[in-house]
Amino acid sequence: MLERVITNPDIYEPFLLSQGIKFGNLLFISGQAGAGDDGKIVDGGFRAQGEQAFANLRRALEAGGSSLDDVVKVTIFVTDMGNFREVVELRRKFFSAPYPADTIAEVRALYDPKVLIEIEAIAAIRSTGH
Repeated sequence: MLERVITNPDIYEPFLLSQGIKFGNLLFISGQAGAGDDGKIVDGGFRAQGEQAFANLRRALEAGGSSLDDVVKVTIFVTDMGNFREVVELRRKFFSAPYPADTIAEVRALYDPKVLIEIEAIAAIRSTGH
């Protein structure tokens, strides 16, 4: 049975997207970008967007009964691979060993021309808590 994960605020709802979907003990989180609660991309460049994207990822994971520690696979899309070192620093800050499996890809564009990074994840949901 599929169960929708809802965050507050949920800036994705108008676009017919779920923040995440639970299926059994797995949680699939939609791509999270550097948007604040108002839906606007935060100022401050790549690092600021990355910090916000990870904060949004954390919120979606927790809304689904999981956490950053339970991420098993992450996919990170960037519009400039020149920011790769920043991505590694963000991973170091927000994840811990054993680090999740990861794919990072440079793409021409994301959903808004201002968006520089978007992160999607698959996480475990631990039945006994974290």
